[in-house]
Amino acid sequence: MKTDVVIVGAGPAGMFAAHELATKSNLKITVIDWGPDVAKRKCPAMIYSYCSKCSPCKIMCGVGGAGTLSSGLLNLRPDIGGNLEEFVSRDEAWELVKEVDKVFLKYGAPSKIYRANTDQVESLMRKAAAVGIEFVPIPQRHIGTDNAPKVIAEFKKALEQVNVKFILGMKVVDFKKGEVKLENGQKIQTKYIIVAPGRIGAQWLQEQAKKLGIKTHPQPIDIGVRVEVPAVVMEPVIKIAKDPKFRVYTKTFDDLTRVFCVNYRGFVVQEVYGDIVGVNGHTLIKQKSENANFAFLVRVELTEPLEDTTAYGFSIAKLATTIGGGKPILQRLGDLKKGRRSTWSRIDRSNVKPTLRDVTPGDVAMALPHRIVTDILEGLEKLDYVMPGVASSSALIYAPEIKFYANRVEVNENLETSVENIFVAGDGAGLSRGIVTAAATGILAARGILRKEGKL
Repeated sequence: MKTDVVIVGAGPAGMFAAHELATKSNLKITVIDWGPDVAKRKCPAMIYSYCSKCSPCKIMCGVGGAGTLSSGLLNLRPDIGGNLEEFVSRDEAWELVKEVDKVFLKYGAPSKIYRANTDQVESLMRKAAAVGIEFVPIPQRHIGTDNAPKVIAEFKKALEQVNVKFILGMKVVDFKKGEVKLENGQKIQTKYIIVAPGRIGAQWLQEQAKKLGIKTHPQPIDIGVRVEVPAVVMEPVIKIAKDPKFRVYTKTFDDLTRVFCVNYRGFVVQEVYGDIVGVNGHTLIKQKSENANFAFLVRVELTEPLEDTTAYGFSIAKLATTIGGGKPILQRLGDLKKGRRSTWSRIDRSNVKPTLRDVTPGDVAMALPHRIVTDILEGLEKLDYVMPGVASSSALIYAPEIKFYANRVEVNENLETSVENIFVAGDGAGLSRGIVTAAATGILAARGILRKEGKL
């Protein structure tokens, strides 16, 4: 089989790369993904949740990528979820964000945009700054976990109408300049390759880069928990920011701890990476809970000789999975403060009812390192000044929540690697950490090809 461009990965980076190429050239484009089409990516045991009955290739990959089954929140800033200004000028970075947003709107994303007025933002920033917390205002568009598959389905349909070919349910086992090899033994001859496998393909891409002599280097990871509280606790802040971002530096270790992925009236769900289990959060358009949840994460950087942050994160996740008996650990914050494990009887007496019950009541301090637990406790105490109630004894703590960021592939200004005509994009290449920035790097990689073709 021959084609002009092979794109490995049908997540936002891969789909936006295909869109850019298909709308600005006559190149033949083939997109390959290990996972299934978007309509086949529902969990059979618990819709809108990740469970042990679902294979990682169904949940973490497939058309639309992992973000398709997330809360579908678009952070419309070039410095959130990565930093596009590392590749282009500030003005160009903002233009890329606008382009990505325009495409999502075209295929069915809601027109409503969440943007607080200046007075509200300044008031919250002052309140946060008074206790040493930084509030980062972000314009946001909420697609919703239940609505995102429809948007992605329309996007894929439009790509197919401009002759983009999809090969799904198929692993790419190897690639080199001019050739991509599939798990069924088929070899595809191609002039250009864009590798955008998403987070689940990060380790595979690292191994491939090593074989090809492409340099990579480790990045920090985020390790922490998901906090669940009554929705009314977060309501005053949610009125200002749909998904508020707070950055907290802790007292003892001066570590960066941050609020991420807020789900107001949402649900805590399992997240499965092979043989380890963690947690995440969803917000639905039609179905609401009485709670709000958010990730509370500690940034972890390692230096020589222990640079492999991914291996470190997986070792923590494996320990937590073992302690939880194959399920996430759930603990009341009051129990964590007192150094005792939680039980179902203690949890059921709490005024916060867990939205995820497929968990093991236990002691988070048995699973996470002392430094991480100290950061979480100190960070929540600070955050309680901004959102009173988040550090109450009845708040629920789920563990682990770990955000793995791939080793970063070294690229030039066109996102081309040291091997000619092999480009990379998205989270799996360590160039982004979110839907919008991943999509934007896909556009940049595609433009690198268009420049070589004389189309730009």
